[in-house]
Amino acid sequence: MKLNIAVLPGDGIGPEVTAQAVKVLKAVAMEFDHLFTFQYGLIGASAIEKHNTPLPEETLSICKNADAILFGAIGTTAYDIDPNAKMRPEQGLLQLRKALDLYANIRPVVAYEELLNKSSLKKNKVKDTNLIIYRELTGGIYFGEKKLSEDGNEASDSCTYTRKEIERITHPAFKAAQARSKKVTLVDKANVLESSRLWRRVVQEIAPQYPDVTLNYMFIDNAANELIINPKQFDVILTENMFGDILSEEAGVIVGSIGLLASASLGDKHAMFEPVHGSYSPATNKGIANPIASILSAAMMLDHLGLDEEATRVRDGVGKSLKLHITTPDLNTKYDNISTTKVGDFIEDFINNPDETNLNFTNIHLGQSTII
Repeated sequence: MKLNIAVLPGDGIGPEVTAQAVKVLKAVAMEFDHLFTFQYGLIGASAIEKHNTPLPEETLSICKNADAILFGAIGTTAYDIDPNAKMRPEQGLLQLRKALDLYANIRPVVAYEELLNKSSLKKNKVKDTNLIIYRELTGGIYFGEKKLSEDGNEASDSCTYTRKEIERITHPAFKAAQARSKKVTLVDKANVLESSRLWRRVVQEIAPQYPDVTLNYMFIDNAANELIINPKQFDVILTENMFGDILSEEAGVIVGSIGLLASASLGDKHAMFEPVHGSYSPATNKGIANPIASILSAAMMLDHLGLDEEATRVRDGVGKSLKLHITTPDLNTKYDNISTTKVGDFIEDFINNPDETNLNFTNIHLGQSTII
């Protein structure tokens, strides 16, 4: 298969983790006889510095012409601490999502057996957790009208949703539940917000089309609590933009590190794949950033493109790396020299040598070539 993949490394640790995902994709192409071409574009702070815009037209064009997009991370500390900045890196990502109409954000949360002791929660609470968050991505408060009074003492952000926006994320969520444990939990704040009440009405109208799926309801404050107390109760979580953002970040506590959470952002014409974590500027260029979320995002890309065997090979490589403690410091207490690059090297080697990678572990640990 010939594929044109747009690569947007972004800011902070984005370039480091994305490089490992590209490395793995190149290994997949070699092993399974595909031709993947990669076109790179600037976005976020790096784009502002060079082009004075967080989303250059060239980058948008590269994305529109790609079969899929691999995204890194966005933002820097300098912008985070400046509330008066007129232009922000995150605007580039929001603009890209809107321009490509990437309305469905899909975020799997799986507790790996090898990492149960890394979770901040008790093992018996975390074990067997396997849920997926369907987050609406192009509506709500992030894209609503924003106002600041002339004197700077009053501000507002509008949260607006339409029936169409709710319908087109609800159907995929229910279809996903049909292939899983057949349960959808709608997370909202319908006791306070009119936009949430619209969500409830629309979802209730759609639910009968999926009679084999049970629909439950939970307010966001209770959902945030229950996600920690009993994450195994959830199958598919369906929610709006900001609530989905918060819950998926919280889910990093369940699995032991947010560096394990991948995501897909899908529209009718375009698809983008990215780790859930942010740019984590303090870790930039230190070799400690966990690339697994980016690599798992690449696996989701392969799934989306119909390359199921290839995606399975990547996930098996990730599983092997966790089993052998080939992980970055956020997860690793056994070895002290496993860097971002070495994790990528190991999974790359697994792609090409799945039956020999156990033997190659010594080479990884010594910092030598992974190829025997």
